[in-house]
Amino acid sequence: MTVGRRLSAGILAAALSAGCAVRVPPPAAPARAPEGDPWRGVLQRFVDAQGRVDFAGIAREPAALDAAVARVAAEKPPASATPWARLAWYLNAYEALAMYGVIRAGIPQELASQRVEFFDRNRYLVGGEWLSLAALENERIRPLGDARVHFALNRMVRGSGPLPREPFEASRLDSQLEAAARQLLSNARYVRLEKGRRVVGFSEVLHWYQADFLAAAPSLIAYANRFRDDPIPADWTVEFFGYDWTVNRQ
Repeated sequence: MTVGRRLSAGILAAALSAGCAVRVPPPAAPARAPEGDPWRGVLQRFVDAQGRVDFAGIAREPAALDAAVARVAAEKPPASATPWARLAWYLNAYEALAMYGVIRAGIPQELASQRVEFFDRNRYLVGGEWLSLAALENERIRPLGDARVHFALNRMVRGSGPLPREPFEASRLDSQLEAAARQLLSNARYVRLEKGRRVVGFSEVLHWYQADFLAAAPSLIAYANRFRDDPIPADWTVEFFGYDWTVNRQ
């Protein structure tokens, strides 16, 4: 009922979650804010080479993440800039807020049991608007980008790809999205081949957002093959396997 499943039960989920919405106030900007881009500082200091997050370290030293979230609340997305600039801004905002949400929730082991609260009910201040993570994804990010955003967007769980150690940037966003799609669609975390059965198993993400992928290619296999060195036979059967909601902690 949350994240991608809003596509099939969106009206009911929105109605239910709106009635229980919780506004999460942004943290006060630290008195001694970190120099430079605080979100870049968080990624470089607290994310390892495997894309896992040191949530406990951030909880002990929250100044940089607090500054990043406070900036998301106060700044407006670049209205007059290119679509790439707006998309990069929203992607960085989403990931900073998702990370903040994990810290605020006490760094749980997994998010499956609290998906509605985490993604739908909790509202964050984003450029002056109160938005849930689901609304930020479905109403701001998806209309600006292409289907590759689903491989770049990180929900701070293992079902997402590894979290990059650098922010999204407008000047490099096309190549960043391309790299994310290639990395995940060649990885058994998202694509599992069963040659004996002639079956390809896709992550549930490709099921949730199937309409986005099929708007860009005639089939999910055709879409995936755009980013693979070893193409999947077009006549294989498609199945889906579950999304891993375990928090992506170090």
